[in-house]
Amino acid sequence: MAAGTIRYWAAAKAAAGVAEEPYDAGTLAEALDAARAQHPGELVQVLKRCSFLVDGDPVGTRSHETVRLAEGGTVEVLPPFAGG
Repeated sequence: MAAGTIRYWAAAKAAAGVAEEPYDAGTLAEALDAARAQHPGELVQVLKRCSFLVDGDPVGTRSHETVRLAEGGTVEVLPPFAGG
């Protein structure tokens, strides 16, 4: 297990009701499961549309179960953005 920070942006931030919160998880899948349990409403749906950065690196299509989280790391939760 590693401890770090999840940062929510745009619609994810609104759905979670917070800009960031701590995680205690070994993988991205575990961290997101905990976030879903903590915020069982709209965030569950928003996360289905999000992309993720772990310590600045895009997760892309990798399985969340295979993405290891580092101690003191950061997960960025990025919903689709419109415009530019």
